[in-house]
Amino acid sequence: MGKPNARRHNRDVRAIDPTIVLDLEQLRGVTLDDDELMGQILTALIDDTARQIPLLEVAIRDQDAPKCARLAHYSKGACANVGANAAAAVLEAMERQAASGSVAECRVQLARLASEVDRLRQEAK
Repeated sequence: MGKPNARRHNRDVRAIDPTIVLDLEQLRGVTLDDDELMGQILTALIDDTARQIPLLEVAIRDQDAPKCARLAHYSKGACANVGANAAAAVLEAMERQAASGSVAECRVQLARLASEVDRLRQEAK
């Protein structure tokens, strides 16, 4: 019984377009089109994601693949939930690299993440 419902719900899920910095339609849906709440959520997301960057740096420097994957997964989910698609895509790549043990390759994604956070800040203005 659970599987038919899961299939029905999966059809309702939109694919994330990683070229979009901020999917305003998704953010509006999450906030029920409340402009003040949109601003608060976006500010919290930017602040939280920015706080994860130094933690990810330490995990990468220490070659701690599980920690890197866990941090990337956490931030990816937060970004994806509110429509920060480009940042979510970077974090997804980082999570995959860390999970496969390629922690050194995560450095490139970390630089991209910092850039995406800056782009989100610009979108929030």
